[in-house]
Amino acid sequence: MMEQLSPEVKYNLITRNLQEVLGEEKVKQILQERELKVYWGTATTGKPHVAYFVPMSKIADFLRAGCEVTILFADLHAYLDNMKAPWELLELRVKYYEQVIKAMLESIGVPLEKLRFVKGTDFQLSREYTLDVYRLSSMVTEHDAKKAGAEVVKQVEHPLLSGLLYPGLQALDEEHLKVDAQFGGVDQRKIFTLAEKYLPSLGYAKRAHLMNPMVPGLTGAKMSSSEEESKIDLLDSKEDVKKKLKKAFCEPGNIQNNGVLSFVKHVLFPLRGEFRIKRDPKWGGDKVYSGFEEVEQDFAVESIHPGDLKASVEVALNELLDPIRKKFESPELRKLTNSAYPNSSKTTGGKGAKAGGDDGDLVPSRLDIRVGKIVSVEKHPDADSLYLEKIDVGEPEPRVVVSGLVAYVSQEELQDRAVLLLCNLKPQKMRGIESQAMLLCASSDGEPRRVEPLDPPEGSSPGERVFVEGYESEKPDDRLNPKKKVWEKLQVDLKVSDEFVAQWKDKKLMTKLGQITCKTLRGGSIS
Repeated sequence: MMEQLSPEVKYNLITRNLQEVLGEEKVKQILQERELKVYWGTATTGKPHVAYFVPMSKIADFLRAGCEVTILFADLHAYLDNMKAPWELLELRVKYYEQVIKAMLESIGVPLEKLRFVKGTDFQLSREYTLDVYRLSSMVTEHDAKKAGAEVVKQVEHPLLSGLLYPGLQALDEEHLKVDAQFGGVDQRKIFTLAEKYLPSLGYAKRAHLMNPMVPGLTGAKMSSSEEESKIDLLDSKEDVKKKLKKAFCEPGNIQNNGVLSFVKHVLFPLRGEFRIKRDPKWGGDKVYSGFEEVEQDFAVESIHPGDLKASVEVALNELLDPIRKKFESPELRKLTNSAYPNSSKTTGGKGAKAGGDDGDLVPSRLDIRVGKIVSVEKHPDADSLYLEKIDVGEPEPRVVVSGLVAYVSQEELQDRAVLLLCNLKPQKMRGIESQAMLLCASSDGEPRRVEPLDPPEGSSPGERVFVEGYESEKPDDRLNPKKKVWEKLQVDLKVSDEFVAQWKDKKLMTKLGQITCKTLRGGSIS
C-alpha cells in the first residue's frame, strides 16, 4: 500500500528542483482538499533527447506526490511552430513520441497506468475549442501573442499567423484538459503569464504554473533537437554517447552552464538519490555522493576531474538508455523511426550515411553546411585566378579551401570574414592542392557576373551548423556520393530571395542565431 503523504510533503515533492512556481498558494490549497491535476505538453517536432529526462524525473515526483498527470502530445502545436513538423508526418511523429516517452518513463521506473496520454488534435479541433480560439483571438493583441511566444516559437523576420496562435492555444489547453496546473520549462514563462492574464477573461479559472530550469546542452547553451552537437539522442549508441560527452563543455572548476553537472543535478539525483564518481584508486578511488551540493562543491575546487565526471555520467546515462535502445531494436519501431524521420533511414546507430551509400531521400539536411571563419587567404601558388584559404570550422585544424573568388573579392575583404562551407563533398584537387570543402557563394545571372560569399548571422561561431527550416533535426551524410550527384540535385533549388535571404525551395537557410543572408545579390543562385 502506498504511504500516505501529508500536503506539505507532497508540495515539497512537487516543487523540488523547480526554478519558479506561479500560484504557490493555489497549489497548497488544492493539496489540502484533493490531489493536484497537472499536465505537461511536448510539441512533436525533432527527436526527443536526453534532456527530456529532466521533465520525466519531475513527472516521477508528481506521481510520488499523488498527482493526476496528463501528458499532451502537441501535434497541432508542432505544425503551428513555423511548420517544424510537416502535416503529412504529424501522425507518425505522435506515434514515435508516444513510444519513446513511454520507454523513457519505463526506464526510470514510472508506472504508465498512472498517466493519461492525450493527442492535441483529439480535442483541439472540436467545436468548443475552436470557438474558444476565436474568442481568445478577439482579446489578445498581436504584441502580446508575439511576446508570449518569443522564447518558444521560432522567431523569424516575417512571422506566420500560426506562430502567433501558438501561445493562446497552449493557454486554452489548461481549460480543455481540466487541470489545476501546467508544468514546463522556464522558457515558457511568458506563455504561462499570458494564460493567467486571459483565461479569466473567458470565464475560466487561472491555473498554477510549475517551471523547470533550462538545462544547458553539451556545448554550454540550451540543449536543442536542432543542434546535433548540443545533445545526445535517446537512440545514440554507446560509442556516440562517449564521443559526445568527450567533446562536452566541462571546464575544470567551472560550474556555470555545465551541461554534464546539470544532468547530475536534475536527472540522476532525483531518480537515484546518489551519484558515484568512478576513478582510478591512485586518485582516491570511487566516491559516492548523497547530495548534489557536495558534487558541485568538489568540482568547483577541482577535487573532481572533468574526465572522471564525464566517465561517471556516461555509465549512469547508458544505464538509462539501454532499455530504450533495446525496445527500439524491434522491426516495428525501427520502421516507425524511419517513417517519422525519413532522413533517419540513412543512419545506423546514430551515425550519418557512409560514403558510397545509396541516393536516399533528396533532402537538404544531407548537406553538412557549417559556419566558417577565414583565418588566412593568399593567391594559389600555381594559379593567379584562385585563392588558397584556410578556414576554421570548429575542428582541431582549419580546412584548406581553393576558391575562384580572385576576380570578385579582394584578399582584404576575405581575411577574418565569416562564411559558409559545404563540408561533406569529396575533397578535390585544384591545380595540385586538395580543396577540403566548398565555400558557398551567391552569384548573379547577368553580365558582368558578380559573386559574393553568403553571410551567417552576426555572432555566429566557427563550426555552427546551418540548416534549412523544417529540416533541423536530421543528420547530414558523412560524405556525399559524387556518383549520385546529391549536391548537384539539391543545389538547383538554392537561391537568394528578393529580401536577400538564402533559401532552398522558399525555405530559409538558418543557424540557431537567425537566417543566412547575402548583402547585395537579390535573386542570385547559390553554389
